Amino acid sequence: MRPLEISKREEEYLEAMYILHKNKGVIRVKDIAKMMKVKPPSVVDALKKLAEKGLVEYEKYDRILLTEEGKRIAEETYSKHLLLTRFFTDILGIPPEIAEHDACQFEHYVSKITVERIREFAQFIQEECPYVLKQFLKGKLEEKGKE
Repeated sequence: MRPLEISKREEEYLEAMYILHKNKGVIRVKDIAKMMKVKPPSVVDALKKLAEKGLVEYEKYDRILLTEEGKRIAEETYSKHLLLTRFFTDILGIPPEIAEHDACQFEHYVSKITVERIREFAQFIQEECPYVLKQFLKGKLEEKGKE
């Protein structure tokens, strides 16, 4: 069996639905549209495609649910997003709004092994070299102050 082909945009939809379900307990077309900054008909088209791939359960005017596979992909994507955002802010000293945007881009292209190495590196640096990290970040904050 071939692995399921999922586009970056489809991952974004799954992640948005996961976050909405997590925060609101319900997934609605209008909420997805608002979150993704698209029109509701675009959301409906995406839902149909995701349903065909077995990633969501969707019937017009009915509830929207992530299937087990859809939820797994969404959780994986969201987990990468959180890790990358924290890495960019806590380790590299990137401003939060930039880190958030960059994490949103990276999360769809970075491999599992790279994510794991970033996680291990961040943990190592924070535990073994906190003084060096503090000095690095202090330098970044001073640079930002001069801009």
